[in-house]
Amino acid sequence: MTELDIAEVSHRAGLPASTLRYYEEKGLISSTGRRGLRRQYDPGVLERLALIALGRTAGFSLDEIVLMFAPDGQPRIDRQMLAAKADELDNRIRELDVLRDSLRHAAACPAPSHMECPAFRRLLDAAAGGGVAVPGRRVPGR
Repeated sequence: MTELDIAEVSHRAGLPASTLRYYEEKGLISSTGRRGLRRQYDPGVLERLALIALGRTAGFSLDEIVLMFAPDGQPRIDRQMLAAKADELDNRIRELDVLRDSLRHAAACPAPSHMECPAFRRLLDAAAGGGVAVPGRRVPGR
């Protein structure tokens, strides 16, 4: 298979060219050269981009994902790092389960006001104390 230009990689990977340039700047991918003004990539970049997307979906930062590749570009995935991320996801799932159940209870609670509902009050107290994680926000002490 011949090299792919940045527009083709962008189209096939479903990423804007600006993201590809950013990934190249971060050392996640590399172009093989240029044809005119367009960057060229080895077709293997598509598999690498799929691995990056999988890592991002799992919650890894780009800096963590960079560490998952050897200098020659081959995957070098630390199994302990994967296990630690799986543990983080387990914790987050438990938090989300509690949050979901609390919200469902509050929605069906017969109390005249949510503020009078003991279950909703516990959820509110947990949120005030940092015990309810908000997606995308780090909770102090975690």
